[in-house]
Amino acid sequence: MDINEEINQRIDLLAKKYHASGQELVAYLDGLLYADYNTYWDYIHLDTLLSLQTPKTQFPDEEIFIMYHQITELYFKLSLHEMRQLSEKEDLTVDFFEARLKRINRYFSALTHSFGVMEKGMDREDFLKFRMSLIPASGFQSAQYRKIEICATDMINLVNKDLREEMRVNDAGIEEMYDKIYWKWGATIDKTGEKTLTLRQFERKYTEELIRLANNAKGVNLWQLYKRFKEEGKNHEGIEEQLKALDLNVNVNWPLQHYRTSVAYLAQRPHDVSSTGGTNWQKYLPPRFQKRIFYPELWTGKEKEEWGKKWVTDVLSEYGPKANK
Repeated sequence: MDINEEINQRIDLLAKKYHASGQELVAYLDGLLYADYNTYWDYIHLDTLLSLQTPKTQFPDEEIFIMYHQITELYFKLSLHEMRQLSEKEDLTVDFFEARLKRINRYFSALTHSFGVMEKGMDREDFLKFRMSLIPASGFQSAQYRKIEICATDMINLVNKDLREEMRVNDAGIEEMYDKIYWKWGATIDKTGEKTLTLRQFERKYTEELIRLANNAKGVNLWQLYKRFKEEGKNHEGIEEQLKALDLNVNVNWPLQHYRTSVAYLAQRPHDVSSTGGTNWQKYLPPRFQKRIFYPELWTGKEKEEWGKKWVTDVLSEYGPKANK
């Protein structure tokens, strides 16, 4: 092989790169020479990945349930990967911001459209049996989903809707707002006000981490980054469009597709089946009850008032009497 100018340039660059380590370039070249070729299965740890499904029962469809949730968590990780790039980038540009938002929206769009794997893909009677072995584990305990919410908006927008104005007037701190965050009401027993075991487990494991993230994200969440561009007079229309799409994807399309699946499996007369975590899925999932809106300033009053309503009505109509109260 001829050692041309391009190869010589690469060798010089490699020599400079490895000089800082105190080793000669030839040592690294020897390492490259002796190393095995990479393989697909080693690179993505395929054997490990395929060993991570450990059903608790003998029902075949439980593997579908496990794998779909694992795939979901990987999409959440991708979303947080994009959010982290945005919050840490010092020379953030409009194009970079908009491109990362588009990626996140694609991830959530893929999740929403793939929910048929769960909604249509499991035997209902088997599901109602194997799910009893999962108690008190629940998708409610997805910390990555909570992190996405925290990184997307100001903390005040995640507070229980009935307490937001009070918290805003009192200029509440992160810890105080976190204590009143909306999702806690979804895992509280209505009759007693007692926290479910699902919520207590989640709080023990993640409270400190989530509060720390919320404090770190105060000035660099997606909303604050958008406001910075707007105040600087930069072209922000594309970013605004993607933020509104994200608001709908995370707070309407995704939870309501989850709601559709819950209706298909858990809704029945005269009493709905409880969730594995004891969460009140009928009130927790529909956005029209929680008014989960990341960017209220971007929506009209009517749009906020009608938030998620038609979608829920369509779901109830589709599944008929068993879904209606």
